Amino acid sequence: MAADASLAPVASDASVASVSAVPRAWEHVLRHIERLLLDGEVAPGDRLPGERALAAELGVGRSSVREALRVLEVLGLVRTHTGSGPTAGAIIIATPGGGMSALMRLQVAASGFPVADIVATRLVLEASVVGDLAAASGASAHEPSPELSGADRLLEAMDDPSLTPAEFLALDAAFHLALAEASGNQVITATMAGLRSGIEGYALAGLARIDDWHATSARLRAEHRGVVADIRAADAANARARMHDHISGYYAEISPDRDSTPAPAPPPPPPPPR
Repeated sequence: MAADASLAPVASDASVASVSAVPRAWEHVLRHIERLLLDGEVAPGDRLPGERALAAELGVGRSSVREALRVLEVLGLVRTHTGSGPTAGAIIIATPGGGMSALMRLQVAASGFPVADIVATRLVLEASVVGDLAAASGASAHEPSPELSGADRLLEAMDDPSLTPAEFLALDAAFHLALAEASGNQVITATMAGLRSGIEGYALAGLARIDDWHATSARLRAEHRGVVADIRAADAANARARMHDHISGYYAEISPDRDSTPAPAPPPPPPPPR
C-alpha cells in the first residue's frame, strides 16, 4: 500500500479522517474486549467467549473476531488455541497495562492524524522492517529465516479477482501488518496495528482519484511480491527502496496534487559495513 514521499498535506485529510473515524469491525471487537478487561468482567486465567458467540453478540463476522484476537495475542494479552474442546479459544494471560491502553489510544488518535504524518511514519518503520527481515534472511545458514507464511497467504488472497477495492485494501493493510509481525518487534507491530485504521482510511478515501483500479491493484500486487522476494533474497537495500517506492507511489497516485507531486526521494543508503 502506499504514500507520497513529498509528504505535503493533501486536501483529502478531512475526508480521510471522516472515513477512518468509522471503526472497522475488528476494532469494534477489540474495544469490546478492552471494556471487559478494564471493567474486571474477565481477568487473567479466564476464557473469552468463542469466536461464534462473540461474532453473534457484536454483529460482526468471525474473521473480524479472529483479527482482534490476533492483535491481542501480539500484545501479549491473550493466548489462542485452535481446535475444539475446553482448551480451545482465547485465554486471558495479562491485564491491559501499557500495551493495550497505548494501542487503543493510538487507534483513536490515528483517526485524526494528518495523512502526511501517517505516511512519514510508515516510510520510516516499514522500510526498516523489510530491511531487517532481509538482513535476517541472509544472516546465517544456521539461523531460521523470517516467518513469512502470513504474508504469503495474504498475497494469495489479494490475487482473487472478485475482491472489491475496499476488500483488497483491507488485505493490503493486513499484509503490511504481517511483515511487521514477522520482524518479531512487538512495539513496531503494535504501532502498525494502531495505525491500521488510519492507513485504510486514507487508502479508501483516495479510491475516487484512481483512474484504473485494475491496473493499480495489479501494480500493488507485483510490488508486494517484489518486496517479499527481496527479503527472501537477503537484498536489504533493494527491499528498503522497493517498500519506500511502494508506499510513496500509491499516495502520489491518490493525491489531489498528483500532477505536480515531486518524485519520491530515495531512501537513505544503508550504513557502510563494519
